[in-house]
Formats: sequence, structure tokens, C-alpha cells
Amino acid sequence: MDLEKLINDDIKSAMLARDAEKLEALRAIKAAILLEKTKEGTSGDMSEETALKILQKLVKQRRESADIYAGAGRQDLSAKELADAMIIEKYLPQQMPADQVTAFIGRIITQTGATSMKDMGKVMGLASKELAGKADNKMISEIVRKLLSP
Repeated sequence: MDLEKLINDDIKSAMLARDAEKLEALRAIKAAILLEKTKEGTSGDMSEETALKILQKLVKQRRESADIYAGAGRQDLSAKELADAMIIEKYLPQQMPADQVTAFIGRIITQTGATSMKDMGKVMGLASKELAGKADNKMISEIVRKLLSP
């Protein structure tokens, strides 16, 4: 089942259950998907990879907003943003734990022969492509930096 149909079905379920919090998060996903599909230069179709990137972006936005709200002392808004992020994350594939990501990046470094920070771009390109949707790019970047630093 494609993501858009799943979201539409879950919106209907949330409406019937009168779950306003979930409904708001699902509508945000649907809006982001529609924006991407109707963007100029697109054919109206969307790949699974693009959908995953949209969801990751939405989760990242919610988490950053929650941090800003928490820093400003608005725990109520911070909690709402984190709740939205958790709802959106349910539509992402299971994230890999840091130790598995580290092992995977170690294999990429060995394959590419990377030895210093000069090779970070090469390693990041391969790692980001292979781990798309499975790990956060920020975590990948931190691990690559740690493994390539002397």
C-alpha cells in the first residue's frame, strides 16, 4: 500500500475516532505530500524515497520546534510538537541503532579506502544513499566524522 493511501485511510480513522491530535499530524503529512506532487516540474507521481525524505523532514522540523519551544519555556507547545513527531515517525521505517550504523559506515570506509576528513564527502554520499530512511543524516555525519578523525 502506498503512503498516500495509507495516510488518507488513517485520516478517515482519526476523524471517526475524533482524535484531533493525530488528525492534525496526518493532515500535515498529506499537505507536504500534495505540495511535493504538485510542485512545478514534477509528473504528479512520487517515489518511495521522496516520501521518506518528506517524512524525515517533517519529523526534523517538529523536533527542532520542540527544542525552541522548550528553550523559551513553552513546555505545552514543546510537548505538542514532540507528539506530532512521534505520530509522523510511525510512517517511517524502523531506524537503525547507532552501533549498526557505525559498523555499516566502517565497511563503507574500508571499501572506499577513506583515510581522512578529505574523504568525508565520498563516504557521506554512499552512506546517505544506502541508509536513506534507516538512519538520520545528522547521526551519519557525526559517526563519519568520528571514524575519519585522527
